[in-house]
Amino acid sequence: MIPIEHLVAFVLASIVLIVIPGPGVLFVVGRSIALGRRAGVLSVLGNSLGNIPALILVAFGVGAIVASSVVAFTAIKIVGAVYLVYLGVQAIRHRRSRIEQGGRAPASVLTLLRQGFFVGMTNPKTIAFFVAVLPQFVARDAGPIWLQLLMLGLIFQVLAIVCDSMWALAAGTARTWFGRSPRRLSALSGAGGVMMIGLGGALAFTGAKS
Repeated sequence: MIPIEHLVAFVLASIVLIVIPGPGVLFVVGRSIALGRRAGVLSVLGNSLGNIPALILVAFGVGAIVASSVVAFTAIKIVGAVYLVYLGVQAIRHRRSRIEQGGRAPASVLTLLRQGFFVGMTNPKTIAFFVAVLPQFVARDAGPIWLQLLMLGLIFQVLAIVCDSMWALAAGTARTWFGRSPRRLSALSGAGGVMMIGLGGALAFTGAKS
């Protein structure tokens, strides 16, 4: 069992890290602006589920190898960047059809979850983050290391879901408020798509050590 003082310190550190907007928040905000609150919240859930494979890799020691491998890190990064650009382009291309449907995202729940999952799974920064942060809060004499790492990672994911969902709801609400006319709604959807494209480009040009 992880000592309570380690848990408290980890929760406080996690909250500080989570409230600072990062790539995950920008992705969620872009989705909410382009597709609405429903899509934003589902993207949060999918993104968090996509982080689970990285957490499992880190818990069993494989994550450190991936994080230190330039080839593996670059491959994951490029795949994730291309997919983000693809989602951004799709948001721009189909913005008018969403207006005809009342501004709602036509995609199903499973599609939105799957898209968020793939973005989370192909974000190499997640593995690097888990490798760098989680071991600092592990107690060597408190049970299996892998189990402690999994517990800490899951706690972080729960906190991230709560915080990122607030960003999604706020961005989706702003979209509803600003998008009362078809022209503004189309512009907002396009802006959300551009944000995702920009995020994909930024991810593609970040280094493994950045």
